[in-house]
Amino acid sequence: MNLPNKMTADEAVKLIKSGDRVLIQGGSATPQALIRAMVARGPELKGVEICHLHTEGECGYVAPELRDSFHTSAFFIGGNVRKMVGDTVDYIPIFLSDIPSLFRQGYMNLDVVLVNVSPPDQHGFCSLGVSVDIVLSGIEHGKTIIAQINPRMPRTFGDAQVHLRNFSACVEVVEEIYEMKFVQPSEEEKAIGKNIAGIIDDGATLQMGIGGIPNAVLTYLTNHKNLGVHTEMFSEGLVDLVERGVVNGSQKKTNPYKIVSGFAMGTRRLYDFMDNNPEIEMRDIAYVNDTSIIRQNPKATAINSAIEIDITGQVCADSIGTRMFSGVGGQMDFMRGAALSQGGKPIIAISSQTLKGVSKITPMLKQGAGVVTTRAHARFVATEFGIAELFGRNLKQRATALRDIAHPNHREELDKAIFERFGNSITV
Repeated sequence: MNLPNKMTADEAVKLIKSGDRVLIQGGSATPQALIRAMVARGPELKGVEICHLHTEGECGYVAPELRDSFHTSAFFIGGNVRKMVGDTVDYIPIFLSDIPSLFRQGYMNLDVVLVNVSPPDQHGFCSLGVSVDIVLSGIEHGKTIIAQINPRMPRTFGDAQVHLRNFSACVEVVEEIYEMKFVQPSEEEKAIGKNIAGIIDDGATLQMGIGGIPNAVLTYLTNHKNLGVHTEMFSEGLVDLVERGVVNGSQKKTNPYKIVSGFAMGTRRLYDFMDNNPEIEMRDIAYVNDTSIIRQNPKATAINSAIEIDITGQVCADSIGTRMFSGVGGQMDFMRGAALSQGGKPIIAISSQTLKGVSKITPMLKQGAGVVTTRAHARFVATEFGIAELFGRNLKQRATALRDIAHPNHREELDKAIFERFGNSITV
């Protein structure tokens, strides 16, 4: 099929003007060819605002020498821009489910949107592939859409189809999409994974991210039955469970028999599994992370990580003290959605201490640390030493439950903090 408005990347990015706000599709779909061309044009531009969730790969637009050309407003801080937060990068705290409303309700007008899509089918529809999340709302309301047409992008369904007529410029590119390699879980992560798998029920609908702990959980679910998936991110560890029949979605109330996700990250094996697979629905993140949707699935089980948690159950997941590290993301969307689900389980998974031996269960959060999940929302906390159930427990009971799953090296210190705060009338 002939592409309308076909041009080179260098020609396409000339549509970006000084003072524009540019949304970039993120995750594994980050359109690197367009980014490189935009950055190369940087010296000609002034005051361009870049917006995105976390991106992967090169991000030359955050370079200090281009601070007059580009400034980034990140809805979630990825590792590739983290060092520039407070310089050429600022963080916007927001629930992931709320980001599309910024564009749809006119809080943030978008001049240009850069996307990485599959080639069109016979009807002219391309696919957003591994990343629908916030970018669909951007395409709906952006003035100028520049598409990187890439045969390496898998064709996915759900909300992922976008017609060629939406694109102001089409740039043909053959470019591998970003691959996130499987990380072997550590011994501590394996123990956490085993503890969490032990409280996941047959028929549960899962939400989990990527990394050692989620990978570990998945390896312990091979004997479970009739699991479903409704998650903001679809990761490679789920593929084995789908192929074994452990994940079939038969118990789900919304999108039964379908894997619902907003974006996906993994290796080529995952992307090939997703390609033209009608079992997978990539959806707008305003739908995926809507608590009213999440709660409809029975036994919704949300597994999210944290940086630290205090003895009352306050969870910090976005900063180390005052230093922003990641973002609010979808943690609260799913923690609350799972809590409202019949038989649901919102779980915070955290290793008991850092690699330097500092306890992650603390008397108080670090000064300036942000509370992502409040103490009233925290229900299950898992470490390698067990699971603390906090729902319906008073502050004293919470403190002792969390102390019991802390690293033994730190329990005496926590005992002292509990006594100083609550006295010796600890109820168990």
